[in-house]
Amino acid sequence: MLYYIFRFLGEYGIPGSRMWGYISFRSILAMILALVISAWFGEKFIKFLKKKQITETARDKEIDPFGVNKIGVPSMGGVIIITAILVPIILLGRIRNIYLILMIITTLWLGFLGGMDDFIKIFRKNKEGLKGKYKIVGQIGIGLIVGVVLWSSPDVKMRELVSVDNQNTQTEIVHKQNATKSLQTTIPFIKGHNLDYSRIMGFMGDYSTAAGWILFVIMTILVVTAVSNGANLNDGMDGMCAGNSAIIGVALGILAYVSSHIEYASYLNIMYIPDSQELVVFFSAFIGALIGFLWYNGYPAQVFMGDTGSLTIGGIIAVGAIIIHKELLLPILCGIFFVESLSVIIQVWYYKLGKKKGRKQRIFKRTPIHDNFRTQDSQLDPECTYLIKKPHSAVHESKITLRFWIITIILAAITIITLKIR
Repeated sequence: MLYYIFRFLGEYGIPGSRMWGYISFRSILAMILALVISAWFGEKFIKFLKKKQITETARDKEIDPFGVNKIGVPSMGGVIIITAILVPIILLGRIRNIYLILMIITTLWLGFLGGMDDFIKIFRKNKEGLKGKYKIVGQIGIGLIVGVVLWSSPDVKMRELVSVDNQNTQTEIVHKQNATKSLQTTIPFIKGHNLDYSRIMGFMGDYSTAAGWILFVIMTILVVTAVSNGANLNDGMDGMCAGNSAIIGVALGILAYVSSHIEYASYLNIMYIPDSQELVVFFSAFIGALIGFLWYNGYPAQVFMGDTGSLTIGGIIAVGAIIIHKELLLPILCGIFFVESLSVIIQVWYYKLGKKKGRKQRIFKRTPIHDNFRTQDSQLDPECTYLIKKPHSAVHESKITLRFWIITIILAAITIITLKIR
């Protein structure tokens, strides 16, 4: 909104109006504004939640030894994060930008889905929340919308990299002159960095491009579902998901910036995506909102984000990466989310495998994996065998959270340097 107002004023030479066209200025302002809104609105919203008794009513002491102090803590704090993201974006972003529109839709869609889950848990006293199949349908729905829009919108284009021979008979990598629709995506550790979905479907002959787009839409659905569920599983300790996601947001903001800058894109040998610089503004607001939320969500938490926040956060990360064609970097960048999800999957598989043989067995003491570290041996089922029992005593959740943040910082750094390792 303000971007368009000041662009209009700039036509009349109003001093200072042109600086609103700079991504750096709007991004920093968006981060500061989101942080202030998150901190200020957060305090007001927490008081409202307490007044309406929208709080945690019970905690499983066997899973969470520190949970006795969390009964009565307000939930649905994800509303704080969503508000702190959207207000700066509406004020400072180019809201007619197709990529920004997709990010706003994703935020609202998954915020509503997570809100429904929290509503059922809190008001209907059903700790299971929204049925899993409805969550999956909602995640598939937004993944399908994003994939189809990126496929069909004429505003979604990129300038691919091509090899040309210069006057010194050396091969040089340059961007094409014209932006076109493309199915290329960045792949880590491979020379040339690019993977083309249409080439994967090359066996389809004349239909390889159409098949490639279908594969891209399917990949979009899988990525959105996987990352949003991973973030949801990671949201099990005070400050855990918010801190990890803020770090991931920094990395994605950097990747969005270099992808939208033709000189940096050329230097790093990645696709140049015109107009994707608005994602830098979005991720700046995303980072500011999460940092402001941590003011209240750090141990001991004064508010929980609930599924309203965690599903939204995961969706934002996934869609942002897909837009800049960096979705194949997410297993590295979101390594913590990936391991959390994987720990649950293999734990269930291993348990069912033992059940068929008539014995109780587990790999970890508890899953998601962060619960394994805060579970004491005395809490384990004596009739069950465990492959991994370390640590034998419970680690305090604040230390677990801090260590997970450190791991995510390392993974974010590795993700960025993959652009030069090939």
